[in-house]
Amino acid sequence: GGGYSILDPLLVRRDTFELDSINLVDVPELTSPDSNYSAFSDQDEETEEVAEIAHPRYKMGLDFMDSTAVDYDNALLNTGFGKFHYLLLTVCGLIYMNTAIGITILSFVLPSATCDFQMTSEDKGWLTASPMLGMVIGSYFWGCLADTKGRKIVLIASLLVDGICGLISSVAQYFWLFMLCRFFNGFGITGAMGICFPYLGEFQPTRYREKILCWMEMFWTVGIIILPGIAWIIIPLNIKIDQNAFLFNSWNLFVAICALPSLLLGFWLCFFPESPKFLIECGETDLALEVLKDIYGSNTGNDRNDYPVKTLKEKEKSGGISQRTNKSIRALSMRKPKEFKLLWTEIWEQTKALCKPPHLKHTALTCIIQFGITSSYYTLMIWFPELFYRFEEYEQAHPDKSASVCDVSSIVLGNVNGTYVDDFCGAPIEDSVYIHTIIIGLACIPTSLWLPLCVHKLGARFFLVFSLVVAGAVTIGLYFVIDSTQNLILSCIFEALTSLGISLVYTVMVDLFPTNLRVMAAALSLTFGRGGALLGNLLFGFLIDLNCVVPIVLFSSMLFVSGLLCYLLPNTGTQALD
Repeated sequence: GGGYSILDPLLVRRDTFELDSINLVDVPELTSPDSNYSAFSDQDEETEEVAEIAHPRYKMGLDFMDSTAVDYDNALLNTGFGKFHYLLLTVCGLIYMNTAIGITILSFVLPSATCDFQMTSEDKGWLTASPMLGMVIGSYFWGCLADTKGRKIVLIASLLVDGICGLISSVAQYFWLFMLCRFFNGFGITGAMGICFPYLGEFQPTRYREKILCWMEMFWTVGIIILPGIAWIIIPLNIKIDQNAFLFNSWNLFVAICALPSLLLGFWLCFFPESPKFLIECGETDLALEVLKDIYGSNTGNDRNDYPVKTLKEKEKSGGISQRTNKSIRALSMRKPKEFKLLWTEIWEQTKALCKPPHLKHTALTCIIQFGITSSYYTLMIWFPELFYRFEEYEQAHPDKSASVCDVSSIVLGNVNGTYVDDFCGAPIEDSVYIHTIIIGLACIPTSLWLPLCVHKLGARFFLVFSLVVAGAVTIGLYFVIDSTQNLILSCIFEALTSLGISLVYTVMVDLFPTNLRVMAAALSLTFGRGGALLGNLLFGFLIDLNCVVPIVLFSSMLFVSGLLCYLLPNTGTQALD
């Protein structure tokens, strides 16, 4: 198989090494020698190789492990770190990348779809808001299911909803149907976004977990970069099918292609196991042990039956066990009325647990922080391109003059709240739109690399505070922008920092909440975040008309407050998952 066994050889501290009574599964630094060269590990300079212990196949007195119950974190260490973890990071990263595509796709579709559906500006507003509304409604729905029925099955279901509705929307011939499908796209994609971080994190040993989760930000960045590239290739194509009231243009093809990754990822995910941490929470330790054996075999190339852990410790109080029936909540049927009612009773009990000590503080903090980041991010990232166009228009009309944001924002405002059909129906998207979006994505690469490479040295809390406070300062800087180039620079910095902050909140939450509440907590914060984004988009037009300084002050203040609140979060990444 080409891999190393976790026991072949062991690195053990000199002061804890006693050959007569060594308990391999309790060694905290237990790891494969190869892990010292892993991109995801930090070298421990104090660890010395002082002895080599033979593989279990040599039968050197290791039979004691057959009857020793091992806690989950040490059992996970015994699986090693290798092929399985890299594949899992790939599939979860691609899911997160797919959410970036699903959330931003409408910005490229809207100009072309306006002509086919004869949309008014009011219609465009509703279409833009529909997926965000789907996210608000869907976030907690998927979170509740994931914490009761399982991470894997719910993640697959959310991806299938997104993919199927995306395909239907690509051939929709009526505006109301297209808008309904985009609503369910948002409904589905928000489930995938909220679940992929906890699902990935629960497979990671403590020493790798935070770093692995931080690499997810790079996948988001790749999604931001490749989406305009795909749009630039497909949308300008001269594709038009017009037969018997059926119309299919290049933008429809673009929507269909962007729907395929959700379906493919859902299919690929079928070959991955349920989270063993969740299985233990549900009292299914035997099944969790089988999963860990498979991970061991995949990582080391050895026979799965050589896995040294034979018994897993059961949780004294499992949140995945119904207190009324003493049955696994995961085993409850959605088809039987009594069990369906019991399932939602358990969901309500877990929801109440989030809103009571000791979890209340972390629930409130993460929801407020997520509200501040997400509302600012989505509102301003929609405004930046519009501001860029207005700067270009002003510069063409007045080539020798500069203008403030307030001057430029007053241009064409008379058209914003109208109900006319766009006069530029059918006009192609300018190449500058694609170029600037790609530049903004490329600007995120340095921070996406800096985060996972330095998170163990600086801590996730440092990155959260830094990204939000600097993003707040960048927002204030908008008031002093006088041309399109300065606007582009600020939008690059803003995108890089705020997207970093959003990913970090998901990363930190994996450590803050126990297994039976983890996805529900992430979903609740996601609901607050998407609600803030929806509210920000609805109010922005009113605020910018009232006074252009108002939204700048409002959103910069929200980012500053969110950054300061991050100081109240505990340090994460050093403790085993509860």
